Amino acid sequence: MVETFQIEWAGRELTIQTGKLAGQANGECTVRYGDTMVLVTAVMSEQIREGIDFFPLLVDFEERLYAAGKIKGSRFIKREGRPTDEAILSGRLVDRSIRPLFPDGLKNDVQIVATVMSVDQENDSDVPALVGAAAALMSSDIPWNGPIAAVRVGRVDGEWVVNPTFAEREKGDLEVLVAGTPERVLMLEAAAKQVPEEAMIAAIEYGQKNLAPALELIEKVRQKVGLAKRELTKQQTEEERTAADEVKALTAESKTFLLPKIREALFGNPRVTKGERLAALDELAETLETWLTEKQAGKEKRKAIAANVDGWVEAEVSRAILEESRRVDGRSLTDIRALAAEVSFMPRTHGSALFARGETQILSAVTLGAPSDEQTLDGMEESGKKRFFHHYNFPRYSVGEVGPNRGPGRREIGHGALAEKAIIPVLPPREGFPYAIRVVSEVLSSNGSSSMGSTCGSSLALMDAGVPVAAHVAGIAMGLATEKGTEKYKIITDLQDLEDGKGGMDFKIAGSRAGITAIQMDTKTDGLTPEVVRETVLAAREARLKVLAVMEQAIPAPRPELSPYAPRLITFKINPDLIRNVIGPGGKTINEIVDTTGVSVDVENDGTVVVCSPNAEAVERAVAWIKELTREAKPGEIFAGTVTRLMDFGAFVEILPKQEGLVHISELAPHRVQTVSEVVKVGDKVKVKVIEIDDQGRINLSIRQAADPNAPPVPARRPPPRQKFGHDRR
Repeated sequence: MVETFQIEWAGRELTIQTGKLAGQANGECTVRYGDTMVLVTAVMSEQIREGIDFFPLLVDFEERLYAAGKIKGSRFIKREGRPTDEAILSGRLVDRSIRPLFPDGLKNDVQIVATVMSVDQENDSDVPALVGAAAALMSSDIPWNGPIAAVRVGRVDGEWVVNPTFAEREKGDLEVLVAGTPERVLMLEAAAKQVPEEAMIAAIEYGQKNLAPALELIEKVRQKVGLAKRELTKQQTEEERTAADEVKALTAESKTFLLPKIREALFGNPRVTKGERLAALDELAETLETWLTEKQAGKEKRKAIAANVDGWVEAEVSRAILEESRRVDGRSLTDIRALAAEVSFMPRTHGSALFARGETQILSAVTLGAPSDEQTLDGMEESGKKRFFHHYNFPRYSVGEVGPNRGPGRREIGHGALAEKAIIPVLPPREGFPYAIRVVSEVLSSNGSSSMGSTCGSSLALMDAGVPVAAHVAGIAMGLATEKGTEKYKIITDLQDLEDGKGGMDFKIAGSRAGITAIQMDTKTDGLTPEVVRETVLAAREARLKVLAVMEQAIPAPRPELSPYAPRLITFKINPDLIRNVIGPGGKTINEIVDTTGVSVDVENDGTVVVCSPNAEAVERAVAWIKELTREAKPGEIFAGTVTRLMDFGAFVEILPKQEGLVHISELAPHRVQTVSEVVKVGDKVKVKVIEIDDQGRINLSIRQAADPNAPPVPARRPPPRQKFGHDRR
């Protein structure tokens, strides 16, 4: 049966409808906000996936171009293909928000599919998708400890705006997407123009308050159409129960045996490097295996018990932080690992930098290009061009593993987008620096927040390239240790490997000395309280300033000149009415300029011309050529022109490409001229002076005044007298 639920939320109708579409899914709904509509389905497999040690959740965000009334721009491919980066990022938003609330031990495959069916170009589809995912899960039989909701908060002209439109987001200086409840935050995604920490904290708190209407609507859906949650425990035979009890008892005994050894292995001496910690864990696994073998435990029992070791280690790491303020590598809770920054690492790139924080090492390279190198956006909600793009590569060798490199995955795209978002607020405006800018960050070694390392490396490389960025941007990842069932917690600075376990968080904050530019947070708890959020944001500022100090020592400001290998670019304006002179029939003229000089030429409709090439001399030649094509004559100027046409009243002379002027018969010579042809003929090269440009833009020329500027004007020639009866009556 079709059920519809509706409220007004921030001045627009939020509607959830169930029972009409996708009837075979475990849970489904359509969510409409304004005229943006998303279908969300939730499905869980009947069978447990055996042999895995993770929860197999898959979230797909499907953009459909029909939603925006578009047909794919490619001439050859009209079907939607690989998800756009924007779709992948939206899918990650949903995943990071709902994942913490699935019960521990769930091994059934769960898939959430959000299909965007309509977009109104005002309301972003990610918030309806997240609300829909929560509603679909709450109304289904899939075990999930919701509900949650999502809201976006912007600040325009100093005023908070709930779920701002795209236009309002462009005007604002801050936006943050909050997922969770009024009491707890499960996911954050923020972008800001160097705003103070207090402003960001206030935005998050304001967002939490405005989650209530959506949560109430989701609860109404659950009460009306919600199904009983599926029971995950399967029926066991007497023999299976006996075996399970034996494993449970032996597991408890194993934990008692191994726990002191875990403490000694991790905290007896500081384990500074990841390799040392992994070696310690391997030794613990071997110790447990030997002990279980002596206990005559079978292979399956040993395997089942060994699967608990990682959890015991994580629990001990959290306990040491909470009770003793100790970390495995010997740092205090606020210490940052050793920092290093170096620029101009590669000789021929336009800009490069090497940034390291502990064992995380990032190499970033900048490439500058002409405006024609900008990326064309042809997505469901995006159109236009993008001039700055950051690409992030994470090869398997960076974590000491072997595996094929098959292009960027969801994680790489998400990390690259976060660093890109962090850098954008400090970039120079397009008007003053019209280059296309590409930064590539290569993760050479990873152990804790390579995305924030990429932010630091990108900032350094941009300054090394001479890009006039407003300030350095640095990032830091903050962690958390908690004790389940209590309110005990401690914030840790500069998160790494073993510290990112259950009961923790990955709270990444980037910014300059002036303020925050980007945030991305997800957690492995049931949510963060406002106190935890505030403490983390403020602690991250102190850490960020330390990182910035090291970066500023490497390069304090952008280089005054671009790399000699970077293209030279000249921007100037021409009369828009004369653009046709540059383009030529069928692009003939502009192609000739490009082919002859080797430059790239971009001409905008407003008359802006950008000429770009690594060869400065070629740029100057092309600029002179274009300026000659579009030069406009001024009174008093003298030109060497070519006679193009003869008329009874004068001669037309081309003085500039595609620009002619008239030499009246009275201005052809310092004496009276009876016929134009007795002075000039078509094709003659003549020296002319511009004597007037009339109100219609017509150019009047003089050969006489060009030859002798002081020559007196010639009296206008009187028309010949009329003849009567064939007699001359002069």
